[in-house]
Amino acid sequence: MNIYDDMITIGVVVKPQGRKGEVLVEPLSDRPDRFTTLRRVYVPVPGRGGARALTVTDRWPHKGRIVLKFAGVDSIDEAERYRGIELRIGEDEVEALPAGSYYHYQLKGLKVEDPAGRPLGTAADVLVTGGEAPVLVVRGAEGGEVLIPMAEAFIRQVDLEHGRIVAVSPEMADAKP
Repeated sequence: MNIYDDMITIGVVVKPQGRKGEVLVEPLSDRPDRFTTLRRVYVPVPGRGGARALTVTDRWPHKGRIVLKFAGVDSIDEAERYRGIELRIGEDEVEALPAGSYYHYQLKGLKVEDPAGRPLGTAADVLVTGGEAPVLVVRGAEGGEVLIPMAEAFIRQVDLEHGRIVAVSPEMADAKP
């Protein structure tokens, strides 16, 4: 199992920024303040499937993005190695949410069933499209996909404890009794 794959992505390195090893990061976190207290991020270990910690020694906002300085990365060439790399944190570093709330990454892999208990498939991803609500991608047993809006009309229950989501697919919602 790859530890890095189980971590939460908070940003991606766009390019080196400056001459002393700083990198420009596109934030992918829903918490704007995430980077103000960030002390450590993880990057993949190529070919080994692990994760390596980088210590964040400085950070500042820059034109809607964040500039980070990592300990031991002191030149443009060293910073260039991180271009395109996702920066991740461990699940233990994610802020707890109020009851009834959840992070999108927590939905991946959950069984999805209709209100009668019939399986619709497995939650494969959550797409943020810019529409009114994110969309849950449900992969069926035969490989097909169903897209279900993450709105109350379609998502009836998210049960993280029992690993399931009760949902009504758009086709079922449109059907007349």
